[in-house]
Amino acid sequence: MTVHLEVAEGVGTLRLDRPPMNALDIATQDRLKELAEEAALRDDVRAVVVYGKEKAFAAGADIKEMQAMDHAAMVARSRALQDSFSAVARIPKPVVAAITGYALGGGCELALCADYRIAAENTKLGQPEIKLGLIPGAGGTQRLARLIGPSRAKDLIFTGRIVDAREALALGLVDRVVPAEETYAQAHAWAAELARGPAIALRAAKEAIDAGLGTDLETGLTIERNCFAGLFATEDRERGMRSFIEEGPGKAKFV
Repeated sequence: MTVHLEVAEGVGTLRLDRPPMNALDIATQDRLKELAEEAALRDDVRAVVVYGKEKAFAAGADIKEMQAMDHAAMVARSRALQDSFSAVARIPKPVVAAITGYALGGGCELALCADYRIAAENTKLGQPEIKLGLIPGAGGTQRLARLIGPSRAKDLIFTGRIVDAREALALGLVDRVVPAEETYAQAHAWAAELARGPAIALRAAKEAIDAGLGTDLETGLTIERNCFAGLFATEDRERGMRSFIEEGPGKAKFV
């Protein structure tokens, strides 16, 4: 299998494993979708890390496979391509990308599906599809523009240029830059901390933010209000408030 789901300490790691560069062929895309949906449903997975290999998080699509596809074939495949990445974005739990080496094209688009991105100092990111006579097709034109703004996204997509970790941090494309050997450990620690938190509240926060970004402010506030009020029906809310009053902040044990 080219993607694995490994679970420890409440954290599920979606690990890409297609040597040498984790090119995202159709089989890998389909397996990614399958395991992302499994991680979304499993009660023992409370947060997720997406990780590749030291040399390459994912170096993009399988160009040889794509070259053999004509217009009709890609029309038939493009929805499944997007759905495989969206399955990661839709995991209703915190998701962090641990990015090492190359994250280009589809690899960059996969990283964009995470809630938080930790990059190694040796990371190279970009959307070089324009150099193939294409545009990003797995969410890059949409998620990148929403993350770093349309002008910066257009610069990266129009030129196809590759940026290093420091520039990616300045652009807001990644959230933290760490030594390469610490990347996965820091991502796992971030996820493990959240895995100990109130799962339903975390799910509600992610839903409110993601759904609200796609609408106007008033509708977003309605989404937030409904998510907020709904949490008053949870045991975690009772535990959290009782612990705050009796023990002080930050000591609650959630179920």
